[in-house]
Amino acid sequence: MKQEVIENILKNYETPIYVFDIDKLKQRIRFLRENLTKRLELCYAIKANTFIVGEINDDVERFEVCSPGEYSICEEANITPEKIVISGVYKTPSVIEHMVTTNKEIGRYTVESLEQLNLLDELSKKHNVTLKVLLRLTSGNQFGINEEDIEKIISNKETYMNLNFVGIQYFSGTQKRTNKRLQKEIDYLDEFIEILEQKYNYVAEELEFGTGFPVHYFQGEEFDEIGFLKEFSNGIDNMKYKGKIVIELGRSIAASCGYYLTKVVDKKTNKGQNYAILDGGIHHLVYYGQTMAMKFPHLEIYPSRENANTEDWNLMGSLCTINDIIIKQYPVSNLQIGDVFVFKNTGAYCMTEGISLFLSRELPQVAILKNGKLELVRDTFKTYVLNKSNGIN
Repeated sequence: MKQEVIENILKNYETPIYVFDIDKLKQRIRFLRENLTKRLELCYAIKANTFIVGEINDDVERFEVCSPGEYSICEEANITPEKIVISGVYKTPSVIEHMVTTNKEIGRYTVESLEQLNLLDELSKKHNVTLKVLLRLTSGNQFGINEEDIEKIISNKETYMNLNFVGIQYFSGTQKRTNKRLQKEIDYLDEFIEILEQKYNYVAEELEFGTGFPVHYFQGEEFDEIGFLKEFSNGIDNMKYKGKIVIELGRSIAASCGYYLTKVVDKKTNKGQNYAILDGGIHHLVYYGQTMAMKFPHLEIYPSRENANTEDWNLMGSLCTINDIIIKQYPVSNLQIGDVFVFKNTGAYCMTEGISLFLSRELPQVAILKNGKLELVRDTFKTYVLNKSNGIN
């Protein structure tokens, strides 16, 4: 992030603060499209970052929604209903009925259990509406359903008169760092789709595939992403299945657009260890794969300085717990109270995965940076109101 941009942020807002760079976000989506096979469409999993949803409505084909709250966010962001995929391991029956009755244009509903199948079947008949359904194939955890259950559903698909089984959904986890694993999943899906066609004359119109592309958060973990995406694309292009393929991405789309700024508010040396106390902490900053705060994420310090004559500092958050360690033994030259650390790649999950309610500290502000201009999209929020009794006996 340019020094003048940091200066502008600090001039107008308090730390800690999240800043999401929309120009960088759109550049990231263009990069993915340029380096992936043209047969792929993009689905953004909004759980990664809900603040950017309205900014990329025209940049992706779909949005995956996994809760009533996420659906409300999409509604308020004016997301085209046809682009919404209603997913999630638990679909609240009353909420799903509200969706079915108030917005018949919703694009897709996933089925993650036989109970969910029965719910969608009953609601579609009750309200005389046809629902487009993706059957989620399990990867061996609590999500989705078994191959034999999908086969049974497809073999009896005529009995579900108001359900249109448009295809298969599959997701097996995040941060897949090798194409070997992805290729194994491609082959597995290709074979299963072929089985459905050969045994039941069912041709899936589409496959929604959560690829779990990796984001390399820490220094020294860089890799040839272009080569990685090209190899993955070759695997997709060589599939026997020739229907539509939508890849679902969250972290890979959103991570690089985010910055988290937090200020040094105190410093001390205890028993030979240097400690810098920051006004943020682990309640705001979560990096997937961080281990005991030993890895160095990509970051910069403001004001900038040369790395000569550095001392190692433990960067600690403001929570009253010994676990609030952001980085151990980070080399800094002439660290001062008032210095600001700018943590990069915080555009996915950081603002939602932290233990935000601990100690009743305020939630940080959130700003959007677009075309060089800053816009506050969420002010600080006092969490103590959520951690106290309302006086109801």
